[in-house]
Amino acid sequence: MTSQKTSQTMKPATAAKKLGVYLEATPAEFQEGVVSRDELNALQADPPEWLRDLRRNGPHPRQVAAAKLGISIGGLARAGLTDPLTTEQINQLKDENPDWLERERATQAEVRAEAARQKEKRA
Repeated sequence: MTSQKTSQTMKPATAAKKLGVYLEATPAEFQEGVVSRDELNALQADPPEWLRDLRRNGPHPRQVAAAKLGISIGGLARAGLTDPLTTEQINQLKDENPDWLERERATQAEVRAEAARQKEKRA
């Protein structure tokens, strides 16, 4: 008896997270369907224009926006930034470098330094 190999599928929200894009900005057919592991791999290997555009210009999900700013997702929330940000908005924040952004970057640097110190201590 042979078993048929079934393809793994995921919800569009999961696929969007793995692709690093904001789900609500993706095309309707992406949002409404399911994505197989093979389709996800194909999107990552050869992204269509809409995916390249979203990655380049946004809007970006919070985790991507936070990473581009060098802060945590919590830092975005503390600053009152709960909506997705475009690349232009992120660059504008970087250029303005408000006090809250400097504080959050310093906090993030401390957290990373402490994590590195703990890792070194365990090694």
